[in-house]
Amino acid sequence: MGDQLRTLRAEAGLSLRDLAAQTGLSATLLSQVERGVREPSLKTLRALSTVFGPSTASLFHGQSPLTAHHSRPGERSRLVMPKGHVQYERLTPGNGQLEVLLGTLEPGQSSGEEQWSHVAVECAYVISGTVTVHLADQRFELQAGEALTFDAARPHRYTNTGTEAATYLASVTPPTP
Repeated sequence: MGDQLRTLRAEAGLSLRDLAAQTGLSATLLSQVERGVREPSLKTLRALSTVFGPSTASLFHGQSPLTAHHSRPGERSRLVMPKGHVQYERLTPGNGQLEVLLGTLEPGQSSGEEQWSHVAVECAYVISGTVTVHLADQRFELQAGEALTFDAARPHRYTNTGTEAATYLASVTPPTP
């Protein structure tokens, strides 16, 4: 991922400091991501998407076309969130066409403080517990086995107001940081 970020930055003619100024991220953090020392958080990826737009999805592209991707527990990349927010494991390699994330929400946690939107179609499938999807001014309580597919251009977020952990799959096409 770091090499692809470095390439995007170079193609845009930006120094680390320039990119830091445009994203509100520190040059140190960006350098660590480029060197592979640190995995970018979802917040970092969203900030990068403000500069690189759809090109940000290329950060997940492999060097060769996808023929098969075997995803194993403990070996998946994680999207690190602030404390009190959803934790994601990336189930797909991020080939630019589809992203599937395994989300875990502890009681009281959410996917973020505010609803956000992006250009994609998103589907949430609840595996266990209850996940509330706030979609613009609507609210959907999803129980285990239920799914909701929606236009992600509408502001949305996920919450767990229950008393037990909730797990769900979030499928997004095209992937959006």
